[in-house]
Amino acid sequence: MNVLSLSNVTAAYGRTPIIRDVTLEVEEGEIAALIGRNGVGKTTLMKTAIGLLPATEGTISFKDRNVTDLPANDRARRGIGYVPQKRNVFPDMTVEENLRVGTLIGSESDDVYFDEVYEYFPRLDERRNQRAGSMSGGEQQMLALGRALVGGPDILLLDEPSEGVQPSIVDEISENIRAINEQMDTTVLFVEQNLEFTTNTADRCYVMVKGTIVDELAPQNLRESEAVREYMTV
Repeated sequence: MNVLSLSNVTAAYGRTPIIRDVTLEVEEGEIAALIGRNGVGKTTLMKTAIGLLPATEGTISFKDRNVTDLPANDRARRGIGYVPQKRNVFPDMTVEENLRVGTLIGSESDDVYFDEVYEYFPRLDERRNQRAGSMSGGEQQMLALGRALVGGPDILLLDEPSEGVQPSIVDEISENIRAINEQMDTTVLFVEQNLEFTTNTADRCYVMVKGTIVDELAPQNLRESEAVREYMTV
């Protein structure tokens, strides 16, 4: 089953289309990546998928239900978790308070996953009472992931999870995403420009150029193709 699918989706800021006629599918249980240079529309696609930006054309489906006209909060309650590019943790709130916010915006399920979040991200367990704004960029990324995960979403949408994160924590986040996918059966779609992170994490990749999907690749093809490296060059 496709957990998330976009069919011929176009979205715009004002009268300017940013993504055009985009079709992609994310199957249940997989980790898919969306790659491409800066400014090609990757973040716009993620905002359209979660409902922060309306689609002007096309259809967005979540678990075979049409959610094209639903607002972002309704999509989140149905089971779509979202971590934006800038993370958007609440800096004056503690780690635990940030995670509790995630239970308010999560899926319709009554299950919460505090223990699992602390198991995947032991740094968060150590810093339960620390204010989020005093943490490093990598730790804030872990917190943003944990906040999206605590409500038990069916799919996680992650926008540039490695951006601004020190290399040692980038590797840790990649391992955590794989573990969450395998152990919690959480489907993942992430946007990324870090080639190594992408090849180590994704099962499959879509390539975006100038607002359209131009190719679909397995990770091994990323390593072999110089053309793909050019797609990811800033």
